[in-house]
Amino acid sequence: MIETKLKQLTGIDQYESILNFDEPNIVRGLGRSYGDQAVLANGFTLKNRMSRIIAFDEDTGLLKAESGISIAEIIEVFINKGWFPPIVPGTKFVTLGGAIANDIHGKAHHVDGTFVNCVSEFTMITPEKGRLICSRSENEEIFYAAFGGLGLLGWIDTVTIQLKKIETSYFKTEAVKVSNLREMIDAFSEYDQNYRYSVAWFDPLAKGESLGKGVLSLGNIARLGEIDSGKQKYPLKLHSQKKLDLPMFLPNFALNKLSGQILNKIIEYSQANAPELTHYDKFFFPLDAIGQWNRGYGTRGFIQYQFVIPMNDEYKILKEAMNLISSSDCTPFLNVLKKMGEGSKYLSFPMEGFTLAIDFPISKKLPALIRKLDDLILSAGGRVYLGKDAFLGKEVFRKMYPQWEEWQNVKLQLDPEGKIQNETSKRLGLLSYL
Repeated sequence: MIETKLKQLTGIDQYESILNFDEPNIVRGLGRSYGDQAVLANGFTLKNRMSRIIAFDEDTGLLKAESGISIAEIIEVFINKGWFPPIVPGTKFVTLGGAIANDIHGKAHHVDGTFVNCVSEFTMITPEKGRLICSRSENEEIFYAAFGGLGLLGWIDTVTIQLKKIETSYFKTEAVKVSNLREMIDAFSEYDQNYRYSVAWFDPLAKGESLGKGVLSLGNIARLGEIDSGKQKYPLKLHSQKKLDLPMFLPNFALNKLSGQILNKIIEYSQANAPELTHYDKFFFPLDAIGQWNRGYGTRGFIQYQFVIPMNDEYKILKEAMNLISSSDCTPFLNVLKKMGEGSKYLSFPMEGFTLAIDFPISKKLPALIRKLDDLILSAGGRVYLGKDAFLGKEVFRKMYPQWEEWQNVKLQLDPEGKIQNETSKRLGLLSYL
C-alpha cells in the first residue's frame, strides 16, 4: 500500500518539456490499471492530456492520434463512419498509451492477438535518445518491448492504429450453459470455429461435480442484413453517454459469502438469458454502464487477479485454482475465463492457453491465497498479468517472465538513469541496473 502522498503534474501537452525534468516520473492515462503501475510515491505522476486526432485515411481505416486519446473517444468519432477499434479490453475508458503499456487483449485474442497487432507504429520520447519512430521495420526491438512494458521505456507521443470496418454496431450472440469445468473447456473448442468472440463466466463458489459450471458467451459482429428493421434505421448506433453512478462506497460488511452468492445468481441468469442481438457496449463493456463501480468493493478496495496457463494441463490447473478459490475464505465476485492464442515478446502477458481474471475484495487472508495461486501458476509454466498485478514478488516475476533481462537491456539504452519509474518497477526489480 502506498502511504506517501503522490505529487502530480497536470496538463502535459508536449513530452519534450519534461526531458530535462530531474525527478522520477510516470505517465498516467485514465487510471484503469488495477495495480500500482500508474503511480509513483517518491516522484511525479504526470497526467497525459494529449488526445488529438492527427490523421485518418477513410479508405483504409488507418488512424494516427496522440497517445492520450481513449478508445471511447475513438469510437465516438468513427462508429458512424463504420470503423471500430479491432482489439478492445473490458473497458473503453483506456488510452492508446495505456493500451500499449499493457498490450491489452480482448474476447478474440485466440484469433486477433493483442493490441500490438493493430498498431503499425508509434513515436516515443526517451530520456537518452530523444524522439524515436518505432515500428516493425524501425527500432523493432523497442517497438515490441513497449507492448506490456508498463510505460517505463519512454513517453509515447503519437500512435498509428488500424481500425476495423463494420456494417453495424451489434453482435449476434449465443449463450451456452455448461455444468462443469470439463464441459466449459470442451465448449470453447467446439464453438471456436463458429464465433470470433468468446468469454465465459463460472460460479466461483461452486464445488465438487459442479466446479466450473457457468455460461460461455459467444458473438460475431452482425452484418446489416442480420439486424431487424427497427435497428436498420440506425445500424451504427453509438453507446449511451448516460451511466448510473454508485454514490458512495458500500460498507465492508456487505461483502460476504451471501452477497457473493446472490450476485453470482444474478450474473448467471443475465448471461444465460442475454438477447440474441446485443449492442457492442453491453457485449464488450458491461461495467462501463456503472460509474465508480469500484465503490461496490468498499473502502478497503479490491484486486483483480489474472493469470494465463498453457494448454497442456489446462483442466488440471484450472480445477486446482478453482478449488483453491472456492475453499478459501476470500469471497470472489466477478470473473472472466477466456481462451488465448499466441503471445508476443518481452513483458507482454498472453500466451496460447486459458486466462482467468477474478475480483477479490481486500482482506487479511487474501495475500496467502494469492501466494498459493502464484506458486500453482508458476509450476504450470504460466504467468500473472502485470497490468493488474498488486502482489507479485521479484523472484516469482523473473521466473514467469524469463525475457525480463532482455527487456531491461532495452530500458537501459533508453533511460540509463531510471527517470521513468513506477511502484511496479520497484516491486519487481525492473530497475536493478541502477
